Amino acid sequence: MILVDFNGLTVGTIISQKAELKEDVIRHIILNLLRQYNVMFRKQYGDMVICCEGRSWRKNFFPHYKAARKKGRETSSVDWDEVYRIMNLVTEELVDHTHYKVVRVENAEADDIIGVLTEQTQDFGKHEPVMILSADKDFIQLHKYDNVKQYSPMQKKYVKDDNPRTYLLHHIIKGDSSDGIPNILSADDTFVTDARQSPARSKFIQGFVDYIDRLDDYSDREVVRNYQRNRKLIDLSLCPDDIKYNIINTHDQAKVVDKSNILNYLIKKRCKMLIECVEEFY
Repeated sequence: MILVDFNGLTVGTIISQKAELKEDVIRHIILNLLRQYNVMFRKQYGDMVICCEGRSWRKNFFPHYKAARKKGRETSSVDWDEVYRIMNLVTEELVDHTHYKVVRVENAEADDIIGVLTEQTQDFGKHEPVMILSADKDFIQLHKYDNVKQYSPMQKKYVKDDNPRTYLLHHIIKGDSSDGIPNILSADDTFVTDARQSPARSKFIQGFVDYIDRLDDYSDREVVRNYQRNRKLIDLSLCPDDIKYNIINTHDQAKVVDKSNILNYLIKKRCKMLIECVEEFY
C-alpha cells in the first residue's frame, strides 16, 4: 500500500514551484506527482491511497492546535482559498475518474488516516509492505513496523530514524511548535500568547524518561499532565476509536473505477503530456 499525504505532497510542491494558481496547472502538478510515485513504488508496495486532510478532532481536545498556522495564512500573499478550491476540485476528479482510493473522514487529518491504515496493514499477521509519501517526521513513529518505509518527495530521499520509539517519546516531551504544541514544561497557551517555552534540556528529558513507566511516582503533576496532553496530540495510536472505525470503513468502501477511465479523463482535461504516459498511472 502506498499512502499519500495528499495535502503535504500537493501544497509543498505548489509553493516550492511557485506554481500559477490555475486549474489546469495545479491539476497537471497533482496528476504528474501521482504518476511519478506510482511508477516509483507500485511494484513493491501496490495500490495508492490518497489520504486527505479534514478538520481535526485535536482542535476540540486542544483549542490552540495549529492556531499559528491560521494566523500565518491570513498574512500570506498566497491565495489559500483558491489553492484549496482547486485541490478539492481535483480530489473529486480523482474519486470519479481514477482507480486510486481517496479517503476523507470527518474530524480526521491525513496523519490519522495514514496512522490507522498503517496499523491495520500490520495487525493480525498481515505485515503488508507500506510506503508513506510524506516529508512529515510525525510518521517516524510508524517506522516501528519493519514493513513500513517513508519517502520525502520534497527532499527526494527516504526518511529514517534508528529508534522510532525513542523518537516518538522525545517528540512528545519536546512538543511540536509547528502544530502549536508546547513542550511538557510549558502551558497550553504558550504559542498563542507569544510566551517563551521553559527549555526542555537534555538532563530534564533523560530524567523524565527514567520515570516513563512509573509516572505516578513523578513529583511534578503538571508536567505529567502536559505529557499526557502531548501524547494524545502526537501519538497516532491514540486516535479516537470512532474515528479509527470511520477511517477503516471509508477506506474499505471507497469508490474505485476501472483503470481505463483515466485515459478519457486525461483527454477530457487536455492533459497532453500525461496522455503519452497514461500506462504509468495504472
